[in-house]
Amino acid sequence: MKPAILGLAVLLSGASLPAAHAFDLTILHINDFHSRMEPIDKYDGPCSQKAADEKSCFGGIARIATAIEAAKARAGNGPTLLLDAGDQSQGSLFYTYYRDKDSAEMMNRLGFEAMAVGNHEFDDGVPVIQAFASAAKFPMLMANADMAREPALAALVKPSTIIEKNGERIGLIGLTPRDNQELTAAGKSIDFQDPVEAAKREAASLTAQGINKIILVSHSGYEVDKRLAAEVPEVDVIVGGHSHTLLSSTDPKAAGPYPTMVKGPSGADVPIVQAYAYSKYLGELRVSFDDAGRVTKAEGAPILLDATVAEDETIKARVAELAKPLEEIRSKVVAETAEPIDGARERCRLGECQGGNLVADAILDRTRDQGVTIAMGNGGNIRASIDAGPITMGEILTVLPFQNTVATFQLTGADIRAALENGVSQIEETAGRFPQVAGLQFDWSRKGQAGVDRIKAVRVKNDAGEWVPIDPAATYTVVSNNFLRQGGDGYKVFAEKAKNAYDYGPNMEDVVVSYLQAQGGAYKPHTDGRIREID
Repeated sequence: MKPAILGLAVLLSGASLPAAHAFDLTILHINDFHSRMEPIDKYDGPCSQKAADEKSCFGGIARIATAIEAAKARAGNGPTLLLDAGDQSQGSLFYTYYRDKDSAEMMNRLGFEAMAVGNHEFDDGVPVIQAFASAAKFPMLMANADMAREPALAALVKPSTIIEKNGERIGLIGLTPRDNQELTAAGKSIDFQDPVEAAKREAASLTAQGINKIILVSHSGYEVDKRLAAEVPEVDVIVGGHSHTLLSSTDPKAAGPYPTMVKGPSGADVPIVQAYAYSKYLGELRVSFDDAGRVTKAEGAPILLDATVAEDETIKARVAELAKPLEEIRSKVVAETAEPIDGARERCRLGECQGGNLVADAILDRTRDQGVTIAMGNGGNIRASIDAGPITMGEILTVLPFQNTVATFQLTGADIRAALENGVSQIEETAGRFPQVAGLQFDWSRKGQAGVDRIKAVRVKNDAGEWVPIDPAATYTVVSNNFLRQGGDGYKVFAEKAKNAYDYGPNMEDVVVSYLQAQGGAYKPHTDGRIREID
């Protein structure tokens, strides 16, 4: 009897049809690794020997290796899929020295199966990501980018891929931030597009090939991922990154549940997952699909990689070998701090923070004799905190890994206000453009229109040292970093309106070290109300 006739006979007999076949898949994922090959401390910076002895460190690639093997063992004979949602690059001396050669080696070794291209993959230009993609034994994915002017990269980085697991074909689509045009130098030769339209196009292409299970590997941020889930048909699961979001159903500090379920265009819920950053967690999502490719169950949790998770000894030994050329640089003590210097992302991208004040004060102090009166930086330039006591060059380079240079220029008061409007325009996304300043005070409110009128007051010091309203028509001499001065993070006003710009000053990290050393003792971190959020 043919299957269709058999099915009709069963229905007519009143018997029950067999339950639809379920395909179970375990998705293991990381995001925003940022070159944390070695374990990190509670501030996301390098793990000191003292912290290691106290077993108060987290992560590192050797712990990730152990956690992956344990998760695969829990899955038994069931299929697993190991994904990276982007930003392997930038954040420690490993990247500064190896430029992702170490990342390619470790990811190949651990068996990663696909990776979304993050914005920081472009930090040192197309040649570095091209070399990374050439060395990777897994596909690097980016659907929302036109690489027509970069044909060699286009041959290596694809919009999507298809992976087979236990006879089932799974489509994977990669996404990178739309604002790479502003975030990176890649905007000069690559055109980045809206992720929703790109995902729709690629999902339709995969569906036309008979793929009914589609996963977005999305370096777009949590809020954009929720939009993607709600608007892109055929997408079943989103594995995210970029916003460094901790999702958890048990941690009260989490931004949302793990997984976060968002109703898609078909009416089915789409699970979204993300696992913070810096190697601190491994995400483990267990998903069941029915025959039509619909998600019928999604559950799991981020696994905290604390000291209870042993480091894989073989990987640990290889990391130690890779670290040898870095030791002389990073172990040198360059200053001291009386207290921890807070550079946490959730503070430096939302308001005044100690790390932001340190950097802004340092570059203003360095250039004051050039007539500079205002310093403007970005919270995204501060990549870690520093614990109390001796400060090593390694810690400084972890906080300021980008090797930006000090840039000076002149702007009118009106243009400075416009720059501040840009700085607070993406507060809802915890964007890195949030301003960190010195020689300047400003009040702002979330209630204003983004990019238009969130800045409520701007004050500068007059010749008598008093804080007075900024003069829109006056010209002020400003110091920043060369990334912002050239229009990075949306600061187009710096690129278009700056006069007498000079972008080739000393490296930011060297200026901060000199400033710390000039303190005449241990540095005392502080905030002083220079940035105020008001109702």
